[in-house]
Amino acid sequence: MKSKLFTFILCAATVAFTSCSNNDDGPTEPIKVVIEGASVSPTIGGPNQQNQVYVDLSGNTTAIVKRDSWDLGFYSGSNFRVVINGSIYMAAAKLSETDIDAVNSVSAEVTDLQSKAIVRTQGSEVFIDAPDGDITKTAMAEIPNTDSENNVYLLNLGEEVGTEIPSTGSVDISDDLRGWKKIRVLKSGNDYVLQYADLDDTAHKEVTISKDTDYNFTFFSFDTENKVNVEPKKVDWDLNFTVFTNEIEGYGAYGYSDFVVNNIKGNAKVYMIDTEVDDSLTYENFTLTDVVESNFTNDQRSIGSSWRNGGGPGSLPSLKENVFYIVNDTDGNLYKLQFLALTNADGERGYPEFIYSLLQ
Repeated sequence: MKSKLFTFILCAATVAFTSCSNNDDGPTEPIKVVIEGASVSPTIGGPNQQNQVYVDLSGNTTAIVKRDSWDLGFYSGSNFRVVINGSIYMAAAKLSETDIDAVNSVSAEVTDLQSKAIVRTQGSEVFIDAPDGDITKTAMAEIPNTDSENNVYLLNLGEEVGTEIPSTGSVDISDDLRGWKKIRVLKSGNDYVLQYADLDDTAHKEVTISKDTDYNFTFFSFDTENKVNVEPKKVDWDLNFTVFTNEIEGYGAYGYSDFVVNNIKGNAKVYMIDTEVDDSLTYENFTLTDVVESNFTNDQRSIGSSWRNGGGPGSLPSLKENVFYIVNDTDGNLYKLQFLALTNADGERGYPEFIYSLLQ
């Protein structure tokens, strides 16, 4: 069964409702509907995988954004941290300079780092955000309180989204290099102040970014030179289908397609069950009493690419039929989830489908 965006097929007939107030003091609160189960086909865009798709399991809704629509994310939590867009293979390298206007394309540090701060390069993992999602391990350090301690960063803008039609079963997710920027981030009270410019600009631009605690991040695009909407509110999404910059131990940062991250900053956690390891557990017979709370981790890659076999250079991927997942969503609901498809009926990549069911 294939579902289109915003449509679903219920796997159970019952839905749960939370109470709401209805009195003369003001408007009623919206009713929270918890979907017990559905079949979902996230629209990630086929073999170019140009979309990031955010999925809310309890509401069975999806939100789609172009993955190149943003560059930086400014954290809304207690830390002052800035993330880069790993879905387009961005990287960031700290410079010794604190004057952004003094940096240019022939600066010694810049020319040295431009050969290193590139995804798919040996040792490049130090120039990306921690792939597990740990906000204290971003490529850019915590923003200091003192302006004189705020260094300039060399920013690799990554790669354009691919547009060619690849051979059946392959992907074309990246294209030309997007270039470089120099940036510096300061604090102003509880706000961020972003300074940014092209490498050879002798004067920079500046924008203030305020925290919004309803969201994990406030996002900024150099293309629009403005804030942009990307993620739903932090309690309104559990999973994100995306291209992703991961780390291969002993090699460096590496790009992955068909990747799924869970919203650990919204406390959505996941663990995998492999029926080849324990054949007493199947998706069909797994119940609430089988959940092992200690198996949940603080790693946003708990699904990652583990739902498929292969898919690296020179190999075509296939769906793993021996795994399923337990998801504790941002609302505290427990679901079991299993992937049904990686490709469409013609074998074209970038057409995932999964089912899920509420454990109760």
